[in-house]
Amino acid sequence: MSLLTLLPFIVLIGAMFLMTRSAKKKQQQAVDMRNQMQPGSGVRTIGGVYATVKEVHEDTVLVDAGPGVELLFAKNAIGAVLTDDEYNRIVHGVEHDLKSDADIVPDDASSLTGTEDSAAESGADDKAVDLGKKDAADAPAGDDAPADDTPAAEAKTDAEPKKTDGGSEAK
Repeated sequence: MSLLTLLPFIVLIGAMFLMTRSAKKKQQQAVDMRNQMQPGSGVRTIGGVYATVKEVHEDTVLVDAGPGVELLFAKNAIGAVLTDDEYNRIVHGVEHDLKSDADIVPDDASSLTGTEDSAAESGADDKAVDLGKKDAADAPAGDDAPADDTPAAEAKTDAEPKKTDGGSEAK
């Protein structure tokens, strides 16, 4: 056998070795993370429950998920051990202010374009816009039908399809 025929098998075995090595590395990191849990640490379970560690045993963890709610989880069910800042931000909505308020970008562009007062001064009113189409109820009392040159009459003639008698003009 030549080296060229063995090359695909060697590449396949090498890829399998690298994949199992990276999987073992991730498993070891997860075990180390779970072993670093201490009472008072904030955790997230693999089911998405955020809680505070109360007691850590050999294979289980007792967590406090709220007032009067204590849950017992297997250590393998802990998905992440959170920092205090991250846990408070997620659970309590407390933001840790690392930057000044001047660096915060607004969610909308209203502060970039001006205030509401400047919009009122520039003539932007909330009046209804007349698009030229009028109903019969809006027509003046003296006119029974609109004139042929008004936009409303043009709109009615354009909107109504013409009826033909089946193509008598084509004969």
